Amino acid sequence: MNGLWRGEVLKILVTAFEPYDQWSTNSSWDALTELLRSRGVPPGVTTRRYPVDLDKLNERLDKDLERGFDAILHLGQAPGACAVHLETIAVNVAGVTYGSNSPFGPIVADAPVAYRTRCPIHRMCSDLRGAGIPASISYHAGTYLCNAAMFLSHHWHAVRNLDCQIGFAHLPLTLEQSIASGREMPGLAVKDLARAIECMLQVLHSSMSEKPPTMLT
Repeated sequence: MNGLWRGEVLKILVTAFEPYDQWSTNSSWDALTELLRSRGVPPGVTTRRYPVDLDKLNERLDKDLERGFDAILHLGQAPGACAVHLETIAVNVAGVTYGSNSPFGPIVADAPVAYRTRCPIHRMCSDLRGAGIPASISYHAGTYLCNAAMFLSHHWHAVRNLDCQIGFAHLPLTLEQSIASGREMPGLAVKDLARAIECMLQVLHSSMSEKPPTMLT
């Protein structure tokens, strides 16, 4: 995967989640590990698997963000989805977050109601479809931990007046998960989900290389 892109090496954090509820695996982590297995780790990319627990997620994410990244691509699993969903907005609602002492309250007290991604999600969507991978733009990331990861990343950078492109993509189940569920649930081959991540990283890198990072105002 060292040939994923050429030119300037940018620091990009790519995250996925561990299994939760009835799922013995998580398509976000399955796809990410498949990409790393088949293509290697590109220069400048850091990968993480986060726990399905709001307090632990917040702690781990905070430590990782201290390292400083040019861009962040969070990945999550969306059972029932038949396409990659590129999220537009993260809302300040905890919802079902596992491990939180205040479910259904705000993720961060006195923080903004929501943050809108500045990632080139329309370009990602177009390139994914061009690569034969179903994709769509989603209005917001829900009220679960996936949304929390996206919101916390935006808020961490906003309070420090730092510029960072932060995106979230919900992935369908893998075919193996769909079969194991015993229900008629859509899924995609894990190799195609890995290609989807690669495509999104290529778009992120090329869009960031077109102009230098700027401070938020």
